[in-house]
Amino acid sequence: MFATYLIGLREGLEATLVVSILVAFLVKSQRRDRLPQVWAGVGLAVALSVLFGSLIQYTSTSLLRTSESRELFEAVTSVAAVVFVTWMIFWMRRAARTIAGELRGKLTDALAVGSLAVAGMAFLAVIREGLETALIFYAAAESAAGGTGPGALLALAGGIATAVVIGFLLYRSAVRINLSRFFTWTGALLILVAAGILKYGVHDFQEAGVLPGLNDLAFDISGTLDPSSWYGALLAGMFNVTAAPTVLELIAWVAYAVPVLALFLRRPGRPAKPVDPAQPVDPAQRAEPVPADVAAVSSPRG
Repeated sequence: MFATYLIGLREGLEATLVVSILVAFLVKSQRRDRLPQVWAGVGLAVALSVLFGSLIQYTSTSLLRTSESRELFEAVTSVAAVVFVTWMIFWMRRAARTIAGELRGKLTDALAVGSLAVAGMAFLAVIREGLETALIFYAAAESAAGGTGPGALLALAGGIATAVVIGFLLYRSAVRINLSRFFTWTGALLILVAAGILKYGVHDFQEAGVLPGLNDLAFDISGTLDPSSWYGALLAGMFNVTAAPTVLELIAWVAYAVPVLALFLRRPGRPAKPVDPAQPVDPAQRAEPVPADVAAVSSPRG
């Protein structure tokens, strides 16, 4: 259940930070009268995200009649979830330094238009996180042994609740954390979770008959890694590490996890730009970007 908790924590904190930035900006700008529109947009985004998640679950359990069609549906959603996870963690790493300024600029434009624009802006800022959470949660929960049962839902809700508490404390300046480091560590863990989801998707494609090699095992270490043991269940639940994967499953896991982790953790150096002494240097070019930490969320008391 740790994987679903991590998904709720990561996605929930991203959404909470977005809402905190919007609320803090309105409070500091003496525009508290627009807060109901922000909360209305956030509420609609949450409701549609829950509806989207329910629709995915209903499609899998009720609309699809044959086991092959269900396996194919789960395989496709798994691949889609991996794409969203990968895009999300790299986008957040790139946008963390500028997201606060961009949101404030968009909210300023929305305030000039009217109430519906404010609600729409808040809705669009949160709905992406909500739809991603629903899709990734379904894929991660299905890849684990428990499926999308009460335990997985509780783990997701616990992660979201933790994120809301952290976001509120950040907003009130009651706690300070290095968000850049937080998103780096959780991003690395989510890459391993996504590798497990992709492995599960490949297995579903094999069971649906789309890919061959269902009975071609890469290895079998069931005698060492007991699937019924606590550590076997933990590895399977978190990263879908199993004792007897097929050759294609193992290839998919390694082919995704190794290069994506390397790219994500790589810190490219900035090439030095030659300076012409005859040309004046713009002071703005000397400024270093602000670290992606709690400075992005300004408390209304500041």
